[in-house]
Amino acid sequence: MIKGVHAMFYSSEAGALRDFIKNKLQLPYSDVGEGWLIFDLPEGDIGCHPTDFPGSPPSGTHNVSFYCDDIQKTVAELRGRGVKFDDEISDQGFGFTANFTMPGNVKIQLYQPKYAKRSSVPAKKAKRASTKAKTAKRAPAPAKKAAPAKGRAKSATAARGPKAKKR
Repeated sequence: MIKGVHAMFYSSEAGALRDFIKNKLQLPYSDVGEGWLIFDLPEGDIGCHPTDFPGSPPSGTHNVSFYCDDIQKTVAELRGRGVKFDDEISDQGFGFTANFTMPGNVKIQLYQPKYAKRSSVPAKKAKRASTKAKTAKRAPAPAKKAAPAKGRAKSATAARGPKAKKR
């Protein structure tokens, strides 16, 4: 099961780029050794865009953007940390955007989406909630009787096992 996306930036200034993301964007990271930092993001999404409109990039092009809840506040915070923006905030229809360049000429779009993003509830919890909703519509299954352990009777909780929960 896919759990996320791993994005890569190729830069002629990889060390400076890592420092920029670590110090200016202040993203959490794991140090995997020898100066390699893997940055962690709590959310992600993927958009699939057509290439049949004027000015669109060629098919096979990919792009990484960062998104935020409040672009005015985020741009102000990043400028306070020394990030220089290539343009001012603008309305692009799908959201508000501003662009900046990281070391190695890595162009980044920052945007505040206008569309509602799905909750970042882990898939396991969402599936469990969905299963409960389906189960609620069916008739309850008959209870199974547990065989007593040698020498003593098991309680109903012990018979279900350690992971089962009482409903």
